[in-house]
Amino acid sequence: MTEVKRKRKFARIERLPPYVLAEVTNLRVQARRAGEDIIDFGMGNPDLPTPQHIVDKLIEAAKKPHNHRYSASRGITKLRHAICDWYQRRHGVSLDPETEAIVTIGSKEGISHLMLAITGPGDSVLVPTPTYPIHTYAVALANGDVINVPLSADADFFESLRHAFERAWPRPKTMIINFPHNPTTLCVDLPFFEKVVDFAREHDLMVVHDLAYSEIAFDGYTAPSILQVPGAKEVAVEVYTLSKTYNMPGWRVGFCVGNPEMVYALQRIKGYLDYGMFQPIQIASIIALNGPQECVEETRLVYQSRRDALCDGLTRIGWQVEKPRATMFVWARLPEKYRAMGSVEFSKLLLSRAKVAVSPGAGFGEGGDEYVRFALVENEHRTRQAVRGVRDALKL
Repeated sequence: MTEVKRKRKFARIERLPPYVLAEVTNLRVQARRAGEDIIDFGMGNPDLPTPQHIVDKLIEAAKKPHNHRYSASRGITKLRHAICDWYQRRHGVSLDPETEAIVTIGSKEGISHLMLAITGPGDSVLVPTPTYPIHTYAVALANGDVINVPLSADADFFESLRHAFERAWPRPKTMIINFPHNPTTLCVDLPFFEKVVDFAREHDLMVVHDLAYSEIAFDGYTAPSILQVPGAKEVAVEVYTLSKTYNMPGWRVGFCVGNPEMVYALQRIKGYLDYGMFQPIQIASIIALNGPQECVEETRLVYQSRRDALCDGLTRIGWQVEKPRATMFVWARLPEKYRAMGSVEFSKLLLSRAKVAVSPGAGFGEGGDEYVRFALVENEHRTRQAVRGVRDALKL
């Protein structure tokens, strides 16, 4: 994006840090414009097609003029019922479609507007680091204060959360968590959520859980919902998206379910900000949730094959990379001989020498600079080609 000369300062914009990923992104764009074949693992943008039965329903609904009018900002009734039915089937969780479920224009919008609704100046929010950027920036845009909580495979994250809460004054009002986690791919089991819910109920702490990657799980792992914990709806909401599960990223369909007060707050603020998404998209989303689910397993198997091709390939050439138990990402620690240069310079090196684009870990916050993130959005042939390019570039 072209840099604009700015004469004015806008308070919310000034709170946003520089976009760390922009430099690498711009180099990738320039390389492609110059005709270079860049294998792009940078953005977690699913490349698989939306299942045909969902597309067919969209086309059918779009042909009906009454679906072209304004919709409801909280989502049409049948979609909210479909969301609650899906939760009952998938997680054994009962939800009230009138008070405990709201449709969002993707999970990113849902998280952003939820934080705007429940956070104000002086409120602090516990946020993992590294993490998906909107978890941090949604708090900043709401004029809240972020308290970073280190997240890594070699530390007890719940204990880190507890210590961060106890050190802060005034006490944090909310925590944002995300498991399976983007970008680190860390996973938790239900006992973790049980501890979080008990702690939140004891301290009147709101919990926002991002469950975007629950259906992309491997090697027998099943991702739990925080709402499976008894009493969770007293303190928690869960945000979900159809983007990954049903290959619908551009459709922008998500939802927020759980605590009625938090759902109501989001409903109130959305009522002023939008009229909901195009109604045929909502109707097709009902089919996604209620229709055949074989497509979900097919997608999961594709990601598993890509994961194996990438991780096995990198390990074979001397870059030791752990296979994730879930998500569409691989979180790879930089090879030791390159670790001192940091993730941004290493990403630029891969781009220039290997013609491979990745996301530098520094773009996900403190604790990420020794890592890069691969998004599994290239097919196996291209993935193997990328491994050969990395081998030749790094000479490990």
